[in-house]
Amino acid sequence: MKNGRTVLVTGGTGGLGTATVAAFVADGWRVVTPVRAGSADRLPKGAVPLVADLTDETEVTRMVQEAVASGGPGTPLRAVVNLVGGFASGPLIADTPYAELEAQLAVNLRPTYLVTRAALPHLVEAGGGSVVCVSSRAALAPFPGGAAYSVAKAAVLAFSQAVAVEYRKHNVRSNTVIPSVIDTPANRAAMPGADPSKWVRPEEIAPTILFLASDASAPTSGAQIPVYGRA
Repeated sequence: MKNGRTVLVTGGTGGLGTATVAAFVADGWRVVTPVRAGSADRLPKGAVPLVADLTDETEVTRMVQEAVASGGPGTPLRAVVNLVGGFASGPLIADTPYAELEAQLAVNLRPTYLVTRAALPHLVEAGGGSVVCVSSRAALAPFPGGAAYSVAKAAVLAFSQAVAVEYRKHNVRSNTVIPSVIDTPANRAAMPGADPSKWVRPEEIAPTILFLASDASAPTSGAQIPVYGRA
């Protein structure tokens, strides 16, 4: 560790997550990543895994406290990166039950809200820091059959904006990355007929996330940064 700072990265075992964790490790951060039981081996070398269910408020609070305490005063929590999310599409709105919207909010907004909420007092105590959220181009440009997903990702945007407004005086910034389709194994499997060469690669998104978490972006808060592919 070179910079004496801790970053908490959720979704660290996913396609975008592994690239992001690796970028922070390479930059000298202490990287803590909550994982599901049995999945810690999928993390890049150098990350600190903590088992937690990010939909459970009690577990999230415990995990954040452990992440801070285990780092000690020499590596305070200075950034939170919210990558956890999920995708689903289906019929048009009239044929989509409300439960599907709730399910998308639960997987996309709930972890982001709970983790950020638990981490904010620690960021304030450390003198400030950065929250980075990941939404989707679908939040700005919905597509037929994806209303629940689009609404959930739009909620992430609104939440990040709220954090930026409420915590500006506490020197805590909040910004959102808005990628198009990400070139991950899961997306390739889900869309076998698509051309992944037009998608954005995780390695192209990770530097933007790292920048938003770092002091280099200190004047920036409330931004919504598009990171699109070639289509």
